[in-house]
Amino acid sequence: MYTYAVARAGCRPPDGLLGVADAPVETVTEGALAALVSRVPAADFEEEALRAHLEEMAWLERTARAHRSVVDTVAAEFCVLPLRLVTVHRDARGVRQVLAQRAEEFLSALVSLDGRMEWGVKVYADDTGAAKPAVPAGDSPREVSADGSGRDFLRRRLAHRQAQEQNQRRADELARAAHEALDKFAERSRLHRPQDARLSGVSGRNVLNGAYLVPREQAGAFAGLVGELADRSQGVRIELTGPWAPYSFAQPPQAPDAAGNAGTGAV
Repeated sequence: MYTYAVARAGCRPPDGLLGVADAPVETVTEGALAALVSRVPAADFEEEALRAHLEEMAWLERTARAHRSVVDTVAAEFCVLPLRLVTVHRDARGVRQVLAQRAEEFLSALVSLDGRMEWGVKVYADDTGAAKPAVPAGDSPREVSADGSGRDFLRRRLAHRQAQEQNQRRADELARAAHEALDKFAERSRLHRPQDARLSGVSGRNVLNGAYLVPREQAGAFAGLVGELADRSQGVRIELTGPWAPYSFAQPPQAPDAAGNAGTGAV
C-alpha cells in the first residue's frame, strides 16, 4: 500500500481522488489516526523493481506529482502529516502497525501543524546585470593589450567584475533581510538549499529558498509582507508559492522494518 500522509481519524479524501498509478485514494484507520493510502501494483514496488524505478526520471516525476497532488488536495480540508515519497507498506496491517506504534509522535506532530500551512519564498538575483566591458571595434583583448586601449579594456573588465561582486553582495544582503522579516512573522521557518538554475530552468541565481509555517488565518498578511519586501528590494526578484501542506515541517519517525516498508519518513 502506497502511503501519502497521516491524519487524524475522520479524515476523508474527496470522492474520485486518484493517486500514484491512478489508484483510488482511501484511508486506513487505527485508533485516533488515519493514513491516506492507495493500493498499487506490488510488482512495481517490490525492492528490486522499486530500485530500478528510482533511476527513472520520468517515473519519479510522475510519482512525485501524483503524491503531492493527493497530499495538497486533502490538506485543503484536513491537517495532514506528509510522508516521504515512495512510502510503501505490504498491506493494511502494516499501515495499522505503524500508526499504533508511533501514535504518540504522529499525534504530537499533528497538533503542532494543525491550522497551519506552508508557504515557499524564493529570492532570485540577476548577477549578470552589470554591463560587460566593451572591446574596441576590430580588436581583440590580446591585440589591444599592448597599448593604452588595452589598459582601458583591463580597467573596464576590473570595474565589471567589481560591479558583479557588489551586485552579488547586495542580493545576498536583501535575501538575509527578507528571511529575517519572514521568520519573525512565521511560527517556524526552514531554509532549503538554493536551486540550481540549470535544473530548475528558472532565470537568476537563487539566493533564498525558504519555507515558512503560517496559521491559515494569517495567510493574507503573510502574502502582503512578501509583496512589501518585493516592492522595496530592488535588484532581486521575490516569488511566493503556496499554500502547501507542511512538507518542510513534518518530521514523523521512521517506521520499523518489521512493518514491511520499502521506505518511510517525512518529506
